Amino acid sequence: MTRPHRSSEDTNSLRPHRRTVVKAAAATAVLAGPFAATRPARAAAQAPAFLHGVASGDPLPDGVLLWTRVTPTPEAIPGSGLGPDVEVDWVVARDRAFTSVVARGSTVATAASDHTVKADVRGLEPATDYWFRFSAGGTVSPAARTRTAPAAEAAVAGLRFGVVSCANWEAGHFAAYRHLASRGDLDAWLHLGDYIYEYGSGEYAARGTVVRPHSPAHEILTLADYRIRHATYKTDPDLQALHAAAPVVAIWDDHEFADNAWSGGAANHTEGAEGTWAARKAAAKQAYFEWMPVRPALEGTTYRRLRFGRLADLSLLDLRSFRSQQAATGSGAVDDPDRTLTGRAQLDWLKAGLSASDTTWRLVGNSVMIAPFAVGSLSADLLKPLAKLLGLPQEGLAVNTDQWDGYTDDRRELLAHLRAHHIRNTVFLTGDIHMAWANDVPVDAGTYPLSPSAATEFVVTSVTSDNLDDFVKVPEGTVSAVAAPVIRAANRHVHWVDTDRHGFGVLDLTAERAQMDYYVLSDRTAADASASWVRSYRTRSGTQTVERTYDPV
Repeated sequence: MTRPHRSSEDTNSLRPHRRTVVKAAAATAVLAGPFAATRPARAAAQAPAFLHGVASGDPLPDGVLLWTRVTPTPEAIPGSGLGPDVEVDWVVARDRAFTSVVARGSTVATAASDHTVKADVRGLEPATDYWFRFSAGGTVSPAARTRTAPAAEAAVAGLRFGVVSCANWEAGHFAAYRHLASRGDLDAWLHLGDYIYEYGSGEYAARGTVVRPHSPAHEILTLADYRIRHATYKTDPDLQALHAAAPVVAIWDDHEFADNAWSGGAANHTEGAEGTWAARKAAAKQAYFEWMPVRPALEGTTYRRLRFGRLADLSLLDLRSFRSQQAATGSGAVDDPDRTLTGRAQLDWLKAGLSASDTTWRLVGNSVMIAPFAVGSLSADLLKPLAKLLGLPQEGLAVNTDQWDGYTDDRRELLAHLRAHHIRNTVFLTGDIHMAWANDVPVDAGTYPLSPSAATEFVVTSVTSDNLDDFVKVPEGTVSAVAAPVIRAANRHVHWVDTDRHGFGVLDLTAERAQMDYYVLSDRTAADASASWVRSYRTRSGTQTVERTYDPV
């Protein structure tokens, strides 16, 4: 996602009513002590400390990946490379009181892994809630809930996932995470990229105002830098609360590396002056896998597949590691069959998985929008900031080359595969663009709806990162009221777009439909921001089209 470039109801019910404000309180019972807003963590006492919370991820029917970071001594702060080895024990139980322990073990936290540890626990029961915690040197971590996936062949009545993207520390507080954590009904939550941002302090904030400064203050380039930045984010109490409430399934996008990253570089990387891209990318990947409860997939990427009974499988993409450099807009290179977004191996893997799937729903975790997007006849005062947000020429050529629009051959091949093999119920879940969308994914946008839709797409807005009204610096909702009708008129497959607000989504699956409920925050810059439901869209099984519903789950 292109950013400005530097110069040189406390949900007591599982079915909240529409327009109900989510009144969640932070789950302070599972959080570690005080948090520093401007430092990676407070200094540990002489005893080991768990300053960055605990987390779980990538649930399987028989297991889940557990994560924490221990600070063994005061000098062993993230990125320092200092501190002794320390043994870390973990325990998993069926109850929060840990009276029914089902698994335990130990590992060693070392400076080589920035004192982060993971435990890939197996032998658990499917579709079951568990509690886990860590201990080291007499110190016990907060306790947290996790949940295993249903058995592979289980008939599953329903699944519910939180869905988020684009959480910029400097642009606000992570109240969206707090509201998701408070629900108590999530099987897991999906983070679709931009979990952290790489910019130096002040380079990309909230309408130019830093709500809370990044650490380190400079743009992150080295392994130590990336470790410190991840650690800073992990001190956020709302992020810790969500990690302690449900397992995460995460993929990366560009800002885990640098803006508009591709296989050989990034818009926000100057080769030589900022070191080599190969070294920077390696550092970013190492820090990511140290600090995230994610299993590295093929070649240290994030593309992998999880299954949730016979109801759904989830194919997770890596759209940064293998892509060709973004085309110059207007060059015609967007249609070049030698250019790729996915890479050959990943696209073949995705196509094969979609063909072989025997689940009702085929979900695709997708970091950039796959539905085509033409800017249309926006007025100049709106076109310029939209072009800035999307990385388009400000004269307004209608394509965003960082998205699937910039790699049309890959998209054509994938959509043709869905049609040729009669693959139904494919739903792309997308972040990156800082707006909320509900889209059909047409085979031919120019003739749609006379031509078919091959899939559907739900796009979530940003947790905090600037969107269109922030660039224009007008009251929230002002731009969307003008721009959304124009965008929809130029893109007949777009059922809804909200260009202005920040928030999150909740995806609810049954055999009959896949539904996304969209929630927005009252104020991204307020730590105590409320959240409210605004829209719900669903796709019914077998239809490949989106429709509005007035029944949020």
